[in-house]
Amino acid sequence: MAKEKIVLAYSGGLDTSVILKWLKETYDAEIIAFTADIGQADELNGLEEKALQTGASKIYIDDLRAEFAQDFIYPMFRSGALYEGQYLLGTSIARPLIAKRMVEIARAEGATAIAHGATGKGNDQVRFELTAAALAPELSVIAPWRLEEFREQFPGRAEMIAYAEKHGIPVTASAAKPYSTDRNLLHISFESGMLEDPWFDAAADSNKDMYVLSVAPEDAPDQAEYLDIEFEKGDVVALNGAKMTPLEVMETLNAIGGKHGIGRVDMVENRFVGMKSRGVYETPGGTILFTAHRKMESLTMDRDVMHLRDSLISKYATLVYNGFWFAPERLAIQALVEESQKNVTGTVRLKLYKGNVMAAGVKSPVSLYNPDIATMEADPTKAYDQGDAAGFIRLNALRLKVSSGVHQNANK
Repeated sequence: MAKEKIVLAYSGGLDTSVILKWLKETYDAEIIAFTADIGQADELNGLEEKALQTGASKIYIDDLRAEFAQDFIYPMFRSGALYEGQYLLGTSIARPLIAKRMVEIARAEGATAIAHGATGKGNDQVRFELTAAALAPELSVIAPWRLEEFREQFPGRAEMIAYAEKHGIPVTASAAKPYSTDRNLLHISFESGMLEDPWFDAAADSNKDMYVLSVAPEDAPDQAEYLDIEFEKGDVVALNGAKMTPLEVMETLNAIGGKHGIGRVDMVENRFVGMKSRGVYETPGGTILFTAHRKMESLTMDRDVMHLRDSLISKYATLVYNGFWFAPERLAIQALVEESQKNVTGTVRLKLYKGNVMAAGVKSPVSLYNPDIATMEADPTKAYDQGDAAGFIRLNALRLKVSSGVHQNANK
């Protein structure tokens, strides 16, 4: 009788390496490992050999970078999403893509379950499982860190390292980097370890080696760099006149932004599961893209359309953060976002200097800015009669005057 098949989201780190072996033993199942290449760079080296050596029957290592950029990063940035005013959602937006592909593999392989190494305290467990529920409700989900027998066997990293050594699982666990990282095309995050103390200074000179995608702003070039970013319908299509795919745009912006120390964020955020956590993020390319997109919108978006879309930013960002990418409400907001972006076309010029992204010009063939109307000098178009403002103000002041009169009479 054929064994049950389980598809495991596999990174090759200590946790998922141990989980792979543990799942195989505990469930007497065939384990199919899956790794999504979404921009981890050299972190993927040697994964196939390691997964097979650890006990996987096969491993998928799928290059999803282009899909990630075009179908996840770009639509999210069109919305202007920013979680709690700081976080550009680098980890959050990657999880639905990983889970989507894991579901596809599970169906192709005839698997009955998927598994992940997310802990019971984090957001990722929710993101993976909500995506699976939306796309493949027939699949069961195994989350070892939520299972009592797993936690009893592995109360700490020492036990996991011992288990790995016993079973000949090659892992690298070191006290030299006492924090966890998550890297993809949009960002890299750092959390836990010494970062769990919010008073710990992650920007100190002694911690410069922690950062991967950017130099410290004080170490960035002393000469500013100008960058022209061309948009079509809310998406970047060219940098400095060179046409690029979304993937090429993200890779190029990351390199340029990182050189200038752009995109570092250190914040305490509110997790969906109820606790606060401290995270340090590097998002050089995303920070440039976010700033340029907003600048392009300022010239080309209708005021009330912009304000309506902006009223939904917090909701949209929270949906992404909490794992509801494939939920109907996110798709509904996305439809409004797409409509709002139809005229977000033109070129933004930015000045990059020591961690700062500064506007240096914006132009568009569909600009809504008319200098003849906005001028403080005589309006040659006669489109705006300053005298009309008196009636406009009187009408808007009416309810304030009525309210004030009522309160004054009540206090006599």
